[in-house]
Formats: sequence, structure tokens, C-alpha cells
Amino acid sequence: MPLLRIEVVYALPDRQTVLACDVAEGMTVGQSVISSGILEQHPEIDLENADFGLWNERVAQDCLVRDGDRVEIYRPLIADPKQIRRKQARDARKR
Repeated sequence: MPLLRIEVVYALPDRQTVLACDVAEGMTVGQSVISSGILEQHPEIDLENADFGLWNERVAQDCLVRDGDRVEIYRPLIADPKQIRRKQARDARKR
């Protein structure tokens, strides 16, 4: 079975981890994350609730990876961007 060359990426506010790895053809995003070894470096990643992307486009965990893909693991948002913009607009009107 041919191998695919991919990257698995996880970013924190102060650093990012980028792992290049070879995976078997037919592997899913979730399987690729597990086989990359990134969970050993970042045990805080919750695979059950994490969101994933390929090249900045959200995908399901069962999406198949292709050669050259960049698998991204997204952290949960701390604050809702819409709420932040609304608050900034209200504050600007008050000034």
C-alpha cells in the first residue's frame, strides 16, 4: 500500500507543533492524528471534541487524507468572535 506524506499541525498561543509523517493510503484525518504521535506531545488534545481541518477548511474526523495534506487540529474558542465585535461596537458608540 503506498504511503502519503502529510503534516499534522497543532497551535498554541505561544508555539506550534508541526509533524511531518507518512501514513497509509486510505487513512482518515482522525487516524492520521493518532499515528502522527502528536497526542504524546500534546495530551490535552481531546479527539472526541476537537475540530479538524485540511488546509484551513473544516472537515470531519472520518475524511480521507491525500498526499501533501496539512491536517490541522483546532482548539476550542475562548470567546465568541461575534460577541467581541458587538461589545467593541457598543463601546465605540458610547465614546
